[in-house]
Amino acid sequence: MKQQGVHPEDAEGTSDAASRPDTAGPAREDEDLVEVTHIDEVEGDEPLLPARVHRPSDLMRLLVGVLAVVVLLGIAAFAHGTTSGLEQDINKGTGQAPDLLIKIAGLASSIAILLVPVAFAIERLIKRDGLRIADGVLAAVLAHGVTLATDLWVAKAAPDSIQEALTQPSPGDVHALTDPVHGYLAPVIAYMTAVGMSRRPRWRAVLWIVLMLDAFSMLVTGYTTPFSIILTVLIGWTVAYGTLYAVGSPNVRPTGRTLMAGLRHVGFRPVSAARQEVPENPETGDRGRRYFVTLEDGPPLDVTVVDREQQAQGFFYRAWRNLTLRGFATRSSLQSLRQALEQEALLAYAAISAGANAPKLIATSELGPDAVMLVYEHTGGRTLDSLADEEITDELLHDTWQQVRALQSRRIAHRRLVGDAILVDRSGTVILTDMRVGEIAAGDLLLRMDTSQLLVTLGLRVGAERSVASAVSVLGPDAVADCLPMLQPIALSRSTRATLRRLARERAQRERDAVLEASRQAKQARHEAAGHEAGPPPADKAEKKAVRAEARAEKRAIDEALEEAREEDLLTQIRHEVLRIRPQAPVEPARLERVRPRTLISFIAGAIGAYFLLTQLTHIEFGPLIANAEWGWVAAAVLFSAASYVAAAMSLLGFVPERVPFPRTVAAQVAGSFVKIVAPAAVGGVALNTRFLQRAGVRPGLAVASVGASQLFGLGCHILMLLSFGYLTGTEKTPSLSPSRTVIAGLLTVAVLVLVVTSVPFLRKFVVTRVRSLFAGVVPRMLDVLQRPQKLVTGIGGMLLLTACFVMCLDASIRAFGDETTSISIASVAVVFLAGNALGSAAPTPGGVGAVEATLTVGLIAVGLPKEVAAPAVLLFRLLTLWLPVLPGWLAFTQLTRKGAL
Repeated sequence: MKQQGVHPEDAEGTSDAASRPDTAGPAREDEDLVEVTHIDEVEGDEPLLPARVHRPSDLMRLLVGVLAVVVLLGIAAFAHGTTSGLEQDINKGTGQAPDLLIKIAGLASSIAILLVPVAFAIERLIKRDGLRIADGVLAAVLAHGVTLATDLWVAKAAPDSIQEALTQPSPGDVHALTDPVHGYLAPVIAYMTAVGMSRRPRWRAVLWIVLMLDAFSMLVTGYTTPFSIILTVLIGWTVAYGTLYAVGSPNVRPTGRTLMAGLRHVGFRPVSAARQEVPENPETGDRGRRYFVTLEDGPPLDVTVVDREQQAQGFFYRAWRNLTLRGFATRSSLQSLRQALEQEALLAYAAISAGANAPKLIATSELGPDAVMLVYEHTGGRTLDSLADEEITDELLHDTWQQVRALQSRRIAHRRLVGDAILVDRSGTVILTDMRVGEIAAGDLLLRMDTSQLLVTLGLRVGAERSVASAVSVLGPDAVADCLPMLQPIALSRSTRATLRRLARERAQRERDAVLEASRQAKQARHEAAGHEAGPPPADKAEKKAVRAEARAEKRAIDEALEEAREEDLLTQIRHEVLRIRPQAPVEPARLERVRPRTLISFIAGAIGAYFLLTQLTHIEFGPLIANAEWGWVAAAVLFSAASYVAAAMSLLGFVPERVPFPRTVAAQVAGSFVKIVAPAAVGGVALNTRFLQRAGVRPGLAVASVGASQLFGLGCHILMLLSFGYLTGTEKTPSLSPSRTVIAGLLTVAVLVLVVTSVPFLRKFVVTRVRSLFAGVVPRMLDVLQRPQKLVTGIGGMLLLTACFVMCLDASIRAFGDETTSISIASVAVVFLAGNALGSAAPTPGGVGAVEATLTVGLIAVGLPKEVAAPAVLLFRLLTLWLPVLPGWLAFTQLTRKGAL
């Protein structure tokens, strides 16, 4: 679309004038006028730029500031000796300063604190930048409010250690304390940060001088503490960036007219520029905006414009990758514009020097202080993603690998060999684009990652066989075989991983459809056979055997349909193709992750739970408590804990129609106590039971269905028992049968969560996908179980017995440390356990560590149990049900593995 200020008819006229031959006389004057008009002309679908943008960098600084404030208060609260020593050292050093210097510094800083912001505001108003001043005033007002709230909190509710670190007796009045946060300094810092004073070198120098003078004078005169000054600066800085992110910063992204003026500045004579639409995602959001520019006297150009806003796009995703992946597998999470410009230019020149086909960079320039542009010769063509399948020939694949080999011969890693980075021009020549994220002097691992990425990219279009064959024909079998350890999802681009996940869901859906269709056809055939042989129900053993034979035939048909529908994923297909060529190729995946996301989440959740428990335990004297413990109840808790494994075996076998040895099933449940320590509770048990049933002779699909049916019935029983015991708990203290307000509030909360999940498309799709994958095949399996009522009774009875064992174990643990005056009802214990167990299953920590302890302790205290009894009772319960069974579980796991049962 046309930029503002240029009428469409005028723009058309200028284009026509530009296309006419060069003439003399008056026509030359018209051409000069046209030349000026062309600066404002940008064609194409370029949306109007918003006046304000919410920068991710401002949000990042806000979060860093909040974290710094929390760390500072934590140090002040728990390192009292260190803070006191620091204050004494500073007071001793500043006490030797001359009085004249102190007075001059205090006077100068007091005046400058007021004059500097006013001077900067006048400068901005003269330059018609009043919006920045408004942002600064708003940030100052908010910072002042935060300082008042902080002062009130420190004076009324903060721990004594924090109060001592942030305040000291006032020199003018020994009975009064100094302000924890300076009510005038924090707003000034917020104002100066919000208006962008720190980005201007001269004003920044003045700002730091004023801040240091004020801090020095306040410290020397005894009106503040070091921690108070640091907290003041952090509050002002944090509030400023929070304000900027909330209201948005002025948009400095260059417009089309800025681009045209920049091109003329570097010697080009542009006629028009058309914006090219390129899909953005967090992984490649910093690739810049691209324009197709036509010139008066030369071939067209491809221009890429990168600004600070685009540099910040995808920052959090890249920061997360840098945190979880090893250094060789990541790149800098946030580069400056100068670094981005230099890196792309260097890679463009290096790629062409290596003999690869890459866009030729012919000019670079800055577009003001917040943007840069890179000018390339126009290449044209279509991306690999836009080509039809029949257009991707073997010659095209061969040419693509030739370009990669040229890069790798000079140790250049592309780092993003996906479909939209591979361009095919009109003559069929392959051109590699998007070189900015690449790396020169790359190591072997990065080069192998490029090979594996391109194998998958091409395999998604032409299949694993053609992809591997084309790679081997160019790189050789050894080079292709060496990339197998890198052939893992974490080493691929984000878009490729998303495509692989989508294909996996489609494969799973096809397998489910095949199983359901086979089951339907088998049942239809059985009904037709039964209709032809109508008569009384079977009575003798021969007829019963015939019925069982028909059921087995139906299962075989389902298994055969599942085998026929089962497909290998693309990564597995590529591995098999490479192994056919090099059977001795290494297949063990390389360790690319520095820390797994689940491990990081588990560590954080465990740390929070440990902190909560430690704060609860610091006020409890365990010596007298253990000495007065009832060891008979401890022994009872041990027996209930041991009985839970028998109940768990019953709850599993009740949903397995096949014959599975009961003692070995009990041993598998004991082994599960070891698995829970190394995996979340909701994951480890499911995987172990599925593996155990497969080893016991149950087919894989049926084993998964049996465990899924057990989980589904367990979930239903859990909810029903939680509601039932919650209802009983609410009626214990009232004669009427009205439920407690807590139960009503819980039900309303669940209802609201269900409504939120069902109303948000993303959440609804996420939940439906997870539930469908977890309980796929459960319904046909339940039909088999329903034909054997004794199995169903065993399964449901085992679930009820399992819950009863845990509830009785927790109740016995409470009675071991309490007495009659501190006892609570079984219904209350059951409600607390069921709630804690549900949270433990949802928590990402192994065995629900941290989450279960915190929930059980808080729940027991909430139902009336003293903290001195609740904390040790929960510790004893978790010791018996989680920690002590680890050694027997490891022995059982080892024994079952040795026997081939796991």
